[in-house]
Amino acid sequence: MKLNDKVALITGGTSGIGLEAAKLFQQEGAKVIVTGTHLGRLEEAAQLLGDSAMTLNVDLRDPAQLDRAIVEIVETHGRIDVVYANAGAATAAPLEAVTPEQISEQFALNFNGAFFTIQKAVPHMPKSGAIVVTTSFLNETGTPGLSVLAATKAALRSLVRSAGAELAPRGIRVNAVSPGPIATPFHGKLGLSEKELAAAGEGIQAAVPLKRFGEAREVAQAALFLASDDAAFITGTEMVVDGGLTQF
Repeated sequence: MKLNDKVALITGGTSGIGLEAAKLFQQEGAKVIVTGTHLGRLEEAAQLLGDSAMTLNVDLRDPAQLDRAIVEIVETHGRIDVVYANAGAATAAPLEAVTPEQISEQFALNFNGAFFTIQKAVPHMPKSGAIVVTTSFLNETGTPGLSVLAATKAALRSLVRSAGAELAPRGIRVNAVSPGPIATPFHGKLGLSEKELAAAGEGIQAAVPLKRFGEAREVAQAALFLASDDAAFITGTEMVVDGGLTQF
């Protein structure tokens, strides 16, 4: 198994890509810890993953909550081998309608949350540790209404390079997985109406060379590769899982 006896922390692990990664990592032998803030989804994830997994209610925008979570993980498992910084959220809005609060909220979770998750986990990671960050195809495309989300994901792509360079002497690898359009609940959290979501979905699917949305498990499989020893000589890079959307 690719993650046998590894301790894997997955933020945003109660739905979508994060939950699929948690299930897959667990199948590959990892001791999984998932974080989230929605109590219902935390309970569902706990039932699905079983007693061997930890589910923690952690608001990543609050460094103090992260501190407590890291302490609990280390007290239970002694170390953290894998960090999958996956949590994120967005509100769609045209440029002229974006507010300072929307910018602050999205950066607080998408960038600050990932940054401080990595910062606080690293002291407890062994030389063979691996960090994976979820970025987005929005790094490479201009998409109306998603300027703030795209900016947070571009910042994460830059962080992967910088953190990868800084942590390489310690033997800790840092990579990103970049999903394209994926069939997850995330799209329903953008603040769009059902009609707007349907129209956007049709347009995106038509633009994808493979003519379909990806599945959450397909992204999780890429994250598994980057987290495992199969990627032992890979760091600072971004694996794109977007059906060719940004490649042609």
